[in-house]
Amino acid sequence: MKKKAVVLLSGGIDSTTTLAIAKNQGFEVYAISFRYGQRHYIELDAAKQIAAYSKVKRHLILEIDLKAIGGSALTSNRELPKDRHIEKIPQEIPITYVPGRNIIFLSLALAWAEVLGAYDIFIGANAIDFSGYPDCRPQFLAAYEKMANLGTKTGVEGKKINIHAPLIKSTKSQIIHKGIALGVDYSMTLSCYDPSAEGKACGKCDSCLLRKKGFQEAGIPDPTIYDQEYF
Repeated sequence: MKKKAVVLLSGGIDSTTTLAIAKNQGFEVYAISFRYGQRHYIELDAAKQIAAYSKVKRHLILEIDLKAIGGSALTSNRELPKDRHIEKIPQEIPITYVPGRNIIFLSLALAWAEVLGAYDIFIGANAIDFSGYPDCRPQFLAAYEKMANLGTKTGVEGKKINIHAPLIKSTKSQIIHKGIALGVDYSMTLSCYDPSAEGKACGKCDSCLLRKKGFQEAGIPDPTIYDQEYF
């Protein structure tokens, strides 16, 4: 029987590539996504399409109201940074950081993994393009894995839980090349923090700028549908 893995799937480039990596490693994939009060909830449509295309065993979408907690431009009406200089994006913790998000997401993925009998959890965290996010650092993920093995029935019984972040040290262009090699169709993905009601990317938020830069550096045409072209 195939080993089971839970993959966090947002519908963006990183999580979609991570899902493809897990499948390529021979795991039976269970994808988990979250409707957490994000302004770009339309990303879940992309996640559904990607999960179906990838033929995951099951795709679970959980509801969490992080909007009630606040503290992020992604869960409020605060103005998003636009047209920032690309080199300044990863040098600070941006207002798009959602307090506790990856801790919460990983905890729910861990709970589901215990029920499924899965010992592997994949997350598309990336410490290069998103080094401003404290919950995307290798140190955090290593500490979380240790905690997971100390605080679960699975871990206490000696069945090691593994947190995989295969893209943690990859640039966006390297991630795109990995995905293309694995047959990922990036036209299905959505990275934008402020998409239109039709799902078109704004082309100006940090996530859009990093996405554009990634495709440009990879030398691969960007399949994203933008509201307008800024470059």
